[in-house]
Amino acid sequence: MKDNNRVIYWLLTGCTLIFIMVVVGGITRLTHSGLSISNYKLISGTIPPTNAVEWNEAFELYKEYPEYQKINSGMSLEDFKDIYFWEWIHRVIGRFIGLVFLLPFLYFLIKKQLSKSTLKKCLVLLGLGSFQGFLGWYMVKSGLVDRPDVSHYRLAMHLTTAFITFAFTLWVALDLKFPEKKEIDKKFRNLAIVTLVILVIQIIWGAFVAGLDAGWIHNHWPLMNDGALIHETVTTEQTPVWRNFIEGKSGVQFVHRYLAYIVVGLIAALWYNARKLKTTRLQNIGLNSLLALVFVQFILGVLTLVLQVPVILGVLHQVAAFFLLAAMTFTLHRFSK
Repeated sequence: MKDNNRVIYWLLTGCTLIFIMVVVGGITRLTHSGLSISNYKLISGTIPPTNAVEWNEAFELYKEYPEYQKINSGMSLEDFKDIYFWEWIHRVIGRFIGLVFLLPFLYFLIKKQLSKSTLKKCLVLLGLGSFQGFLGWYMVKSGLVDRPDVSHYRLAMHLTTAFITFAFTLWVALDLKFPEKKEIDKKFRNLAIVTLVILVIQIIWGAFVAGLDAGWIHNHWPLMNDGALIHETVTTEQTPVWRNFIEGKSGVQFVHRYLAYIVVGLIAALWYNARKLKTTRLQNIGLNSLLALVFVQFILGVLTLVLQVPVILGVLHQVAAFFLLAAMTFTLHRFSK
């Protein structure tokens, strides 16, 4: 029998590993560890330095790049080991995910356990995974030239691709778990699709906030600074004005702040409108999870902001976004035909 439970377990294992990867990636970013390994060795890079000579070589290489020269000059070897660990473990998990996706896929392919439809979807997954690995290298490269920080555009591409890869993997698993088709309310489904799109846009702007370190300014809520809903710097940091909303710290934070209200409103509207429909138990689980998670995520976002981005809250905020996307994906799938 094609598309058996083992395929579903494989896909859900991939989802779990992507989740772990995103969590470690968040810690790597918040501890400013992402530029600690300035070269890329696919095989040999899996093994970290094992003796004093190798550690000194890695540290000397790090000293050649802008982050050490402009920010961390004078850092001790022991401090370097701390940031090296997070980037190393992030890369190792990425390699492991590649193997977890590729090797079982080849096994299922040889054993003819994949239907034609599932095979096509799995090929898309492998493509997304490969692209994600490339984006990781492409992102790090941007911080090794002049600026001691990665491009926030490349960070957003790297993070968003991870989220999309997770959501698509979950969707494929749900297709196999729930193959039955059903009639659905098209207006409700369209609202769910709009909500998903806005949520992904909010995740992108969250990555912009992280990439620009925009969470360390305007640390007040619900107003920004000086009792203003819109701080004057929102539109004055960059020219022309529109660039403020994608490259200015104040403008990017402003978009992320107010998109949060829209996401909450859309999910609340989904939950409310579903009351008019004849929903199943699984649909209700998805909707109730969505409503609970969006409020948890909103509160975490406010606390992360007003407390000036402590690592634990920053990571929890990213984790909650991950679970929110999972709930949104599950809910949309349960209302799709």
